[in-house]
Amino acid sequence: MKKIFLAYLSLSVLLSISACNRFDVENDPITYGDGYMEVQLNTDKARYTPGEAVNFTLNKPIAGASNVMVRYRHLGTTIEEAPLTSCNWTWQPPATDYQGYLVDLYSKDANGVETVYGSIAVDVSTLPDRFPRNGFLSAYGNMTSQDIADVMSNLNRHHINYVQFQDWHYKHHKPLAGTPSAPMEVWTDIINRDCYKKTVEGYIEKSHQYGMKSLFYNLAYGALADAADDGVQEEWYLFKDTKHVLKDCHELGSPFKSSIYIVNAGNEAWIDYLVQQNSDVYAVFDFDGYQIDQLGDRGETYDYYGNRVYLDQTFKHFIERMKEANPDKSLVMNAVGQYGQEYQISKAPVDFLYTEVWDHNDDRGYTIFSDIITNNDKWSGGKKTVLAAYMNYEHGRKGRSYFNTPGILMGTAAAFAWGGSILQLGEHLLCNEYFPNNNLSMRGELKIALVHYYDFLTAYQNLLREEGEWYGVDVTTPAGNVTFNQWGPVRGQVATVGKRFASCDVIQLLSYRNATHLDWCDTNADQGEPDLLENLTVSFAVKQTPKSVWVASPDVKDGIAIPLEYEYAGGKITTTLPALKYWDMIVVEY
Repeated sequence: MKKIFLAYLSLSVLLSISACNRFDVENDPITYGDGYMEVQLNTDKARYTPGEAVNFTLNKPIAGASNVMVRYRHLGTTIEEAPLTSCNWTWQPPATDYQGYLVDLYSKDANGVETVYGSIAVDVSTLPDRFPRNGFLSAYGNMTSQDIADVMSNLNRHHINYVQFQDWHYKHHKPLAGTPSAPMEVWTDIINRDCYKKTVEGYIEKSHQYGMKSLFYNLAYGALADAADDGVQEEWYLFKDTKHVLKDCHELGSPFKSSIYIVNAGNEAWIDYLVQQNSDVYAVFDFDGYQIDQLGDRGETYDYYGNRVYLDQTFKHFIERMKEANPDKSLVMNAVGQYGQEYQISKAPVDFLYTEVWDHNDDRGYTIFSDIITNNDKWSGGKKTVLAAYMNYEHGRKGRSYFNTPGILMGTAAAFAWGGSILQLGEHLLCNEYFPNNNLSMRGELKIALVHYYDFLTAYQNLLREEGEWYGVDVTTPAGNVTFNQWGPVRGQVATVGKRFASCDVIQLLSYRNATHLDWCDTNADQGEPDLLENLTVSFAVKQTPKSVWVASPDVKDGIAIPLEYEYAGGKITTTLPALKYWDMIVVEY
């Protein structure tokens, strides 16, 4: 079970789970991607190791087009072109490791005017932790192989390279149902849904075919009411008093199997016990690692002997012990509202940093994302960040409806522009800490947009997610109705974010024009849509004479790099952007 039982920020007050009873988790339909894009490009993997060939598939010939070319680009440089001669073809990328590419289909008319028909990103990376793009799964019923393939194909199209298996396990203290020699074929999860071994296995197999890592979810310290029957000792628990009378517990009612009782994650005997439980899981399922969860600050807690326990101070040791026990397995740990992140989790052997974001308000707004990402970079020495950020949250608690496209895209753009990614894609788009909640659906425009946004994140990962120097950049325009400001965002204006590398400057433009608020969560799904600005002339200072200037946007021409004409005078560039909707990225190369 995901964070229906999480506490928030100070976390002395537990989240209510009453809303969970409104979710029809048994009949939740799977809403994987369908034929919503006219030109659909696919690759056979979300991630390729150097030397692997990329196999492309186009859903159908491009009607009415002739002389269509396939163009392969790394950032703003075209590295290869070839005629499109089939709906299936193969490309051998350069052998350089940890590179992103954008591949597009285009043609030119007699006047040289270019038409782009579609594009797709390619990630060539030996390991996924350099550029993590996290997705999830949340239901493991009696699914057909085609159902599994459809869900995973959609995650692959978004280049997801880590998949969390949420709510898959039997019990928190005994995740494997049965034994390694006799595992159960069907078991029930925490809310008494049926889970099928063949479905879990099918998902793991598909994730590996696509070059993804599969992580099983579990708490670091959860036990159900019958844990004593499975060998969990009374001395391992946390208590709310010094006399070991009142166990720390998150109360859960019907339809849940049991409340969750909290074990001391620093207790060596408990760690040994859980190591064995995890080894049992690995003996049956080919998981690549363990997604470690926590509940945040539990307030004052004590061990069995009356000693004060600060849970956040146990995390680093817990993670290290899990790594020692299974050194070839990946580990990731949730920092709820950053609890334990700075001094414990960020210093431990985790693949990337994962923050569940609960702080959201109009005052700090989208700067909450940038603060978390930049702090995580600093604390960890550059490990990348994935945000679990549940958008349209209150709207999703009210029942069936649709996501608000502007709210989702503004939040996604802010996270991506600052070098992070968001956990939001699974069988459906995520709007709640209880992952099976599928109350909100995506309209076609949002489905299409998110494909472009994940292509953009992947294709330009070397600019968006590699280490550079953040700097403030002032942008001006002769357009009388457009105002720019340095980050953070201001309603009605366009925010700027600068990032400097040795060979280029990268300037992000994030539009908050027509914004009704600056809350990244857009909790009531009422964020306003920015207007489209076309042929927008901008000026800004650069560090030296440029060699070239280009712009790319997930909102414009399928994310391709568009060369810009420019004037350079007095240390400033003046150029005209074709369009700005939600997010443009200007690159000045030296």
